Amino acid sequence: MHRTEIDPIWQDLAVIERLVRESRVVAVVGLSANPERPSHGVARYLVSAGLTVYPVNPALTEWEGRPAYASLADVPEHIDIVDVFRKPEHVPAVAAEAIAVGAGALWLQLGVINDNAARAAADAGLDVVMDRCLGVEHREVVGWS
Repeated sequence: MHRTEIDPIWQDLAVIERLVRESRVVAVVGLSANPERPSHGVARYLVSAGLTVYPVNPALTEWEGRPAYASLADVPEHIDIVDVFRKPEHVPAVAAEAIAVGAGALWLQLGVINDNAARAAADAGLDVVMDRCLGVEHREVVGWS
């Protein structure tokens, strides 16, 4: 697979630092029940760091004792960050959902690259981060182990 160049606007360190420091509610879209999957590890880390994590995956009913949600619209509170672990072709629909629910940010994990979806979210007023790991960035900025 050919690696796409990432527009530096989607990796703005000031935006990343602000989101990591200020965000408290994260919806993890595509969260897997499989502990070997990156989404599982990142979500567990975020929970251990004190964030509220909402699993969003229509294939799950619960994750680690928390109810799972079929869509962002089902999440019962305002979402600061929509953290996306889906294939790039699914990101436009996730971005549209994030916009519709008024999320604060769309965060596309490592390898999840979709410039059109990122642009749509940014144009709607969401902060956007692409091709970065929320867990890694949180650990680096906040220093949580």
